[in-house]
Amino acid sequence: MTRPYRSVLYIPASRERALEKARELAADAIIFDLEDAVSPEEKVRARELLAGVLASADYGARARIVRVNGLGTEWVEGDLAAFAAHPGVDAVLVPKVNAPADLDEVGARVKAPLWAMLETAKGCLNAGAIAAHPRLEGMVMGTNDLAKELGARFRADRLPLMAGLGACVLAARAEGKVIVDGVFNAFKDEAGLRAECEQGRDMGFDGKTLIHPAQLDIANVAFAPSEAEIDLARRQIAAFDEVLSQGGGVAVVDGRIVENLHVATARAVLAKAEAIASLVE
Repeated sequence: MTRPYRSVLYIPASRERALEKARELAADAIIFDLEDAVSPEEKVRARELLAGVLASADYGARARIVRVNGLGTEWVEGDLAAFAAHPGVDAVLVPKVNAPADLDEVGARVKAPLWAMLETAKGCLNAGAIAAHPRLEGMVMGTNDLAKELGARFRADRLPLMAGLGACVLAARAEGKVIVDGVFNAFKDEAGLRAECEQGRDMGFDGKTLIHPAQLDIANVAFAPSEAEIDLARRQIAAFDEVLSQGGGVAVVDGRIVENLHVATARAVLAKAEAIASLVE
């Protein structure tokens, strides 16, 4: 991963003020939404507005991802035509991807890298094949739609969604793709958001999709290596290098063994910390 995706903020493409404000927000990536966040009567205007904004606005190091309307809708052809080769777009996000064929259909029209929304039972069951698609760069969990399709009840621990979430994380990691967790709806519940971010981080997600700028700081902290983790990573690498120089293969740090696999993890922690630091330089 060349850039962090700790915080991925949805911005309605129809709201000009929000599009302007997003240029200053501490989001690692922005999903400019033409789908759920835009009413049917506003979709054409939102598409035209977004195309113009992305042609001229500077969003800095933030990844610029456009979520188009779903396949089979009356707006998708216009969306794909507008952003097929748009210079201000880093990726096109496809809603409700059920199988690799959905990405084939979009990929035939779009030059930008593709991202996939995993928000259906079929999508989760086919996550491995979807993640292996050669044009795919990232995956986004659509937990609201997934819960609706499953008929799952809300639980703070998200136990009813774990099978789908886990399958998608496994698929992303098997294919080396970015994967970000679904949204947390209660944007004023900071403790709840923090707990869900920490759960997603511990599961292996790269970051979290967000619905409000007030959620950015919590997600950025949760998905970044802590100072303690950075310190431990440095000490593990140093200890292991020292052991190797003496002909050994296993070090001990803080009473725990350190082998090759731990050093690989430690180097990944430092690389992520460096990528985050580069965003503010």
